Amino acid sequence: MTGTTPAPRQPGIPTPATAATASDRHTARTTGATHTPGGAHTPGGAHTTAGTNASAGTNLDGGTNTSGGTNPFGAGHTTGDVRTTGSRYATGTRRAAANAATPAAEPPKDLVGIGVGPFNLSLAALADGIPGGIEAAFYEQNPGFTWHPGLLIDGATLQVPFLADLVTLAQPASPWSFLSYLRSVDRLYPFYFSERFHIQRTEYDAYCRWVSANLPTLHFGHQVDAVRWNHERALFEVDFTQLDADGEAEALGRTYARNIALGIGTSPHIPEPLKTLAEIPSVPVIHSSDYLHHREQLLRAGHVTVIGSGQSGAEVFLDLLRARPAGAERLHWLTRTEAFAPMEYSKLGLEHFTPDYTHYFHGLPEHTRNELVPRQWQLHKGIDHDTLAAIHDELYRRTLDGGWPDATLTPGVHVRTAGRIATKQVELHLEHTDQRARSRLTTDAVVLATGYRERPADRLLAGLDAYIRRDSRERPRVDAHHRIVLDRAITGSVYVQNAGTHTHGVGAPDLGLAAWRSAGILNHLTGLPAYPQPQRTAFTTFGLAEGAARGPAPVPLDLVPLVEPA
Repeated sequence: MTGTTPAPRQPGIPTPATAATASDRHTARTTGATHTPGGAHTPGGAHTTAGTNASAGTNLDGGTNTSGGTNPFGAGHTTGDVRTTGSRYATGTRRAAANAATPAAEPPKDLVGIGVGPFNLSLAALADGIPGGIEAAFYEQNPGFTWHPGLLIDGATLQVPFLADLVTLAQPASPWSFLSYLRSVDRLYPFYFSERFHIQRTEYDAYCRWVSANLPTLHFGHQVDAVRWNHERALFEVDFTQLDADGEAEALGRTYARNIALGIGTSPHIPEPLKTLAEIPSVPVIHSSDYLHHREQLLRAGHVTVIGSGQSGAEVFLDLLRARPAGAERLHWLTRTEAFAPMEYSKLGLEHFTPDYTHYFHGLPEHTRNELVPRQWQLHKGIDHDTLAAIHDELYRRTLDGGWPDATLTPGVHVRTAGRIATKQVELHLEHTDQRARSRLTTDAVVLATGYRERPADRLLAGLDAYIRRDSRERPRVDAHHRIVLDRAITGSVYVQNAGTHTHGVGAPDLGLAAWRSAGILNHLTGLPAYPQPQRTAFTTFGLAEGAARGPAPVPLDLVPLVEPA
């Protein structure tokens, strides 16, 4: 990268957020370190799980992002054309009248980002270092950055190395790197001596909050309501609502942009048989994304059932196991998979999370991609080896007095139906896949570690629907530059983050590809090689046509000689 990148404007850790998918492969692993019951980090403040807000302005990327934090720009900060309102959600008629009365005075943005999770935060951080700068604004409906607050379990670490921060794999010298964060908080030497390659999840969250508190292009408390294409101006119109500290609407705004970066993330998946129960506040059926907010209640429950075979399910089960008395654990752990399977974590296996494999996957026919993704579940939905070992060690430790722990671990089981017993218990109707046997399980609480699904953007992009080109399953087509394929009448680009598993493979939600994808988006947007892309990233050649899967042709570099010619 050429040019000089400015130093962070406000060094130090920002005021901690009071409330932050990614896939299981990169979210966390749990170490075997001794856990002190009750010592799990529980963020304060109200927690709003992803997916509970039905408005089109739910702005999240890279996993569950919830309310909390401090708006570093002040309650009145906004961009674009703004009008005050007393309504929580402005009607289209009121907004249209307001916009017609007050035309936008600001020049259009080069880029507007919708949602501020790790992926769009990466994009904002790298955009900050573009020589000459670009005009950008990133809108997030929540009042501050937070990341998976319900799963910041003590001892849980990222499953990707700290080098997979927001910027390093694209620009190691960036002031927004994890090492720059450590230096700003005077912890660089302690980290050096700790010899940690995988950092704790809470530390990653603090790092991202530090970056978000210092970037001037982020606008929290701004809910994007609609995106349209203005043919006369050849620009995107972005309507938003500015929210006050209580989440109530206080102003309407509109800004114009040449390009959009969509980072609305994922939402927790609730299996159909349990949806009705999960929607009743008084019934103890929760998604693992809310685990820490209900931890004390779960510890008081007589019997707890954890459902789900991935990393989150394993972490929740281990945390509950460690916190409950020996011989009175009263835990069930049920999974659909045939085993509590370890994640594929070999070095060559990890090459599926490289740009090389992403290019290869994107070049495959659609039907091949559709068949391939479900077969690769163990690359990102398995359980970390250390977590499995910690669970076994804890179970074994509880046999040393001669008994067996009251914990049942059963794979190959799915929930057929579920219902309430009286007001405080849940009855699960189970079926074993191999035996075809059926049984009932009565439990006092259920934790659903059942993963996440990409959040639909149909409502947010309703104004562009006629221009979006879709595949045979009605999913938006996404090109090699991470853009939704649009009709030629639209001259701007809509880039997508963590919404392209069907086109870019299992690495789409992986933190390790965040900086690479952000750099590619910025290179394409500016038409400049601001961040030179690697020409090869894997020892594995993923196809017979070796040169065909290397991605878009790189932009030639205009190199400056270090020594003037004689």
